[in-house]
Amino acid sequence: MLIPFEKLQSEFNRVLLSLGFNEEKAEVCATTFAENSRDGVYTHGLNRFPTFVEYVKNGLVNPNGEPTKAGAFGSLEQWEGNSGPGILNARFCMGRAIELASKNGIGCVAIKNTNHWMRAGAYGWQATDAGMIGICFSNTIANLPPWGGIDPRLGNNPLVIAVPRKDGHVVLDMAISQYSVGKLNQYKASHHELPEPGGYDNDGNLSTDANAILQSQRLLPIGFWKGSGLSLVLDLLATVLSQGKSTAQITGSGNESGVSQVFICLKPDSSSRTERLIEEIIAYTKTSRPVHEGSSIAYPGENTLRIREKSLKEGVLVDERIWEKVLGL
Repeated sequence: MLIPFEKLQSEFNRVLLSLGFNEEKAEVCATTFAENSRDGVYTHGLNRFPTFVEYVKNGLVNPNGEPTKAGAFGSLEQWEGNSGPGILNARFCMGRAIELASKNGIGCVAIKNTNHWMRAGAYGWQATDAGMIGICFSNTIANLPPWGGIDPRLGNNPLVIAVPRKDGHVVLDMAISQYSVGKLNQYKASHHELPEPGGYDNDGNLSTDANAILQSQRLLPIGFWKGSGLSLVLDLLATVLSQGKSTAQITGSGNESGVSQVFICLKPDSSSRTERLIEEIIAYTKTSRPVHEGSSIAYPGENTLRIREKSLKEGVLVDERIWEKVLGL
């Protein structure tokens, strides 16, 4: 079904207020959840909201948790998340990184003991809307086997790289698996095959069956061994810079909470030459002939803007079963 954006946001806000969030925090979290679905990231919008509510009820997310500074050195800051809502902690940290970059040209903020930030790309958009280049990543519970292994030992650690642009920011938001766990669950719920193999079934065969991949827990890393290595170093960086929990420690707790995250901002040269360089790269990329007739080449973030415009005009696409569940919360 299609739901007006404002209706989606107001229902999220109603539920969060009933869970002990103050008005300001409820507004920010509700708006972020609604914006994630508005932009087509349903897995970390409406679809994830009931799970977030359960985490709050179970005490894994503290509505009143506030980040506190744990240390600083030059343009690097370390913060303690105090189990606060991941959305609020992440927005705060990217905001601090923006402030540091505004003064020093670069800013890096690492946070420990925080929670799932939902759509990682939201903080890339936050940086680019402020005119900054943004880079951020997080570790997670182990849900990805290392290359050559069977058992999950790596986090599907999301990575965001965002570059500001006048005619639409370039925002790369990617999981380290070919398909994120949320996307696999979406395909499973809709009973659709994946367009490309996304992992292995229990017999060790590459599969396009999302349910079989989720059962085997053998997701396919992007770039095979290269994605496996990238996941490992992102966990290393997030853990070392924040002095927080690693994927091993998060997994040992049995819940995806208390994660470690890093937010980096760089202040780009705002000259017309910078704009020309960006446009040159995008324009040249788009000269490639598309595989399918009638299709086009898109830069990271371009489809997001198209979905956003459509959602605001026609309504946000929602899973009717999950929507009814949220209405009953």
